[in-house]
Amino acid sequence: MAERFKEFRRVMGIVFTIYTVFIAILIFMENKNPTKTISWLLVLVLIPVIGFIFYLFLGHSFRKENIFRKKRVKNFEQLEEVAKIQQEAIRQKQLFFEDDSLVKKRLISLILNNAKSPFTVNNRVTVLTNGVETFESIVEALEKAKDHIHLEYFIIKDDVIGGVIKKLLMEKARKGVKVRVIYDSVGSWKLGKAYLEEMKEAGVEIYGFLPVFFPLLSRELNYRNHRKIIVIDGKIGFLGGINIGDEYLGNNSYLGFWRDTHLEIEGEAVYGLQNIFLGDWEFVTKEHIAFNETYYPKLDYYGEQLIQITGSGPDSDWQSIMQAYFAIISSAEDRIWINTPYLVPDESIMMALKTAALSGIDVRIILPSRPDHKTVFWASMANIEDLLMAGVRIYKYQKGFTHAKILLADGSAASIGTANLDIRSFQINFEVNAFVYDKEIVMRMEKDFLADIEDSKEVLLEAHLQRPLSEKIKEATGRLFSPLL
Repeated sequence: MAERFKEFRRVMGIVFTIYTVFIAILIFMENKNPTKTISWLLVLVLIPVIGFIFYLFLGHSFRKENIFRKKRVKNFEQLEEVAKIQQEAIRQKQLFFEDDSLVKKRLISLILNNAKSPFTVNNRVTVLTNGVETFESIVEALEKAKDHIHLEYFIIKDDVIGGVIKKLLMEKARKGVKVRVIYDSVGSWKLGKAYLEEMKEAGVEIYGFLPVFFPLLSRELNYRNHRKIIVIDGKIGFLGGINIGDEYLGNNSYLGFWRDTHLEIEGEAVYGLQNIFLGDWEFVTKEHIAFNETYYPKLDYYGEQLIQITGSGPDSDWQSIMQAYFAIISSAEDRIWINTPYLVPDESIMMALKTAALSGIDVRIILPSRPDHKTVFWASMANIEDLLMAGVRIYKYQKGFTHAKILLADGSAASIGTANLDIRSFQINFEVNAFVYDKEIVMRMEKDFLADIEDSKEVLLEAHLQRPLSEKIKEATGRLFSPLL
């Protein structure tokens, strides 16, 4: 018996050694980011078996090309052709904008090139501050739908507001409105079968994005659809930070008041949201919906607010939203104001923020004062010291939890959408942002930002350096895992 046990241990030792070397080589060869490579190797060494499981579910990307080989951002030929015409007009200096700023000029050209997303002018934008205002506008717009409703969310919950939206979608489907819904299979993993079946029975077409079998292994398995999109009749669109759930109305006893921002858009920019939704719809259903006037209708005059809609994700050729954030930060001439729930960017964004602050730019960042996800929170806190030393002003929101994803630059450009200032949003998640070049809208959002400052406490460098050792240990742990989040 003892001999058998020794033989078993010897064989297992050989197997384990082979496994360790194989996975280490795989990680080394696969990851282009040295920091990420080192982090995964440390995980493998420190927690070998569990680390191996984590890597299989969260770290490897060798299946990425196979998964998304047939999925690319669906810029239908008509929209892509518009982007090409606009690119050429800018190159030939045939296209000019009033009150050009460096941020505006660089950002428009960048998004035309890296995302093939045309800019549109015939738009009317309404900034929706927080959940009550957002859901009131969404319900009102859904009630007016005549032809189709396209809805895509990371999180849909079977709670009070989830029930309101479900009932409304079902009523519209029964009246002949085409209702299509995409939910993320991990973000909405608690969405029960009864909720889905009730929707389907009413005529709603509803599909999960990339279903997984073990959602409890992580809140954020790789390649999640983090988008929040509503398109109604091809004329009205919504996007921003708010999912469908009661907590976004402030009904979470721990997080309390929920600070967020959403946009309602009427006009040609809705074509961009429609384009992204239909691309995702084809991926999850294999149903191709042709470019036609049903989904891209001729529009009335709405106004003259310049907007670009862009998506990003592992199916994109470029990390378009991350590059846009970098362009905003590096091009700003006066101020950069940021509201983000998570601050775990890559080194390029960190360097851009520090360089801007050291150059005399007014850089301010509002963060939550309490965590909704602890590891990400402490990874965010780990970046504060370097930013403070460079002159970035950091604020912690005290009124509740801030979840808005906003960048404001020089009073002339704003980014609002689903992408957080973190590596996951830049490299792994499917995201969608609106880049708005309208001074009236930017001023409106700056007003909200300054109100948020009043509800925040500034983090001062001297006091921050005196923080308890326990916090420093948590930050060090968060920093170690930050490339993997």
